[in-house]
Amino acid sequence: MNKTVVITGASKGIGAAMAILFASKGYNVVIGYNESYQTAKLLSSSLSSQGYNVMPFKVNVTNKLETDLLIKETVYKFGSVDVLINNAGVAFNGLITETEEFDSDRVFDINLKGVYNCCKSAVPTMVNQKAGKIINISSMWGQTGASCEVAYSAAKAGVDGITKALAKELAPSGITVNSIAPGLIDTSMNANISVEDLNAFVEDIPLGRMGNADEIAATALFLASDGADYITGQIIGVNGGYVI
Repeated sequence: MNKTVVITGASKGIGAAMAILFASKGYNVVIGYNESYQTAKLLSSSLSSQGYNVMPFKVNVTNKLETDLLIKETVYKFGSVDVLINNAGVAFNGLITETEEFDSDRVFDINLKGVYNCCKSAVPTMVNQKAGKIINISSMWGQTGASCEVAYSAAKAGVDGITKALAKELAPSGITVNSIAPGLIDTSMNANISVEDLNAFVEDIPLGRMGNADEIAATALFLASDGADYITGQIIGVNGGYVI
């Protein structure tokens, strides 16, 4: 029986790259999305037309009832949840003194509470299976902190904290929990960075370029594989050497 992966924030960018790669490797893929209905529908239709098993699912990860339903419907359709990838996230750039409470709350709710909710919803199923892989998409800023991104950095640091704690908690049940901490990745999230700032940033990356979504997807596929069974509680940096 094919394994099943649930990916939040899967309609575009890194999430879409993961959906495409996992589908091509024979996984049943649940494409989680919230506001991006059209892009999720197009991605789902494209993969379905190629013969892959996919299910788009609207979920607001900040709502525990909705994350519970996401897992319930996945098990109903595919029989299991073998891999959970918590990718849904938002960024906010600005001085802390200029950051409104609404903006910081949104960053914390989606990036941190959303990961917590999805993990809590999926864990009972994985414990019952005595197997599972949880992969959280963090950020290098969760490790180093970023000026003018205090809320985002704090939320991603919290994701790494969830990863380490939950890895210890779930290890006796045969479940691994890891984070991928991307560096500067060529996605729409970074589209607001000026060319000048982008070039200056790239100059500080030892490998001399931005990363791409496919490289994050490949890392996730490895962590979901049997070859990563002895890896848990780790923060895997995919940043071109920016953080060493």
